[in-house]
Amino acid sequence: MVNTALVYQTKFQKNLHEAYVHLARIDEALDELGKKYRFPIAQEQFADLLTNRSELAFADQIIYRFSKAQDTIGAKLFKAFLLYQGENVDRPFLDILNELEKLHIVDVEEWFVLREIRNDIAHNYEDNQDQARHILNNIYQYRGELRQILVEIEQKTGALPAK
Repeated sequence: MVNTALVYQTKFQKNLHEAYVHLARIDEALDELGKKYRFPIAQEQFADLLTNRSELAFADQIIYRFSKAQDTIGAKLFKAFLLYQGENVDRPFLDILNELEKLHIVDVEEWFVLREIRNDIAHNYEDNQDQARHILNNIYQYRGELRQILVEIEQKTGALPAK
C-alpha cells in the first residue's frame, strides 16, 4: 500500500529543492556579473556585456534560471505544497493563488508581476537588447520575491531548508 502523505511530502521536498537550486544559480551568476557591472545595469554596460561571451553566458543563465524557478514554483511547488497540506488542487490556478495568499505565502498581484517577467523571457528577450536588459534588471530586483515565497512555504510546513 502506498503512503500518500509520504509521496506528497517527497514531491514537495523535491520541488522545493529544485526551486532553491535555480535561485542559487541566479545568485551565483549575479555575483559573477557584479564583479564588473553594477545593477541595475545601464544600457552602455549591457552593450559591453553583450560583447563578452562568458559574461553573456552568465546573463543568459540568470534569465534561464529565473524562468525555470518561476515555473517550478508556480507549476509544481504550489500544488505540491497544497497536496502536502491535504488540500485539493483540482481547481483553477487563480483559486490556488488565492488560497496561498490567504496563507500569507504569496501576494497574487506580485505573483503576476513575476509571471510577466517570465512571459517576457519566453517571448521577447532574444529579439530586443533593451528588453533583455530590462528583463535582467527586473530579475535582479524581484529574485528576492521568489526566495521569500520559498521561505514562507518552509515556515508553513516546518520543512528543513532545501538550500
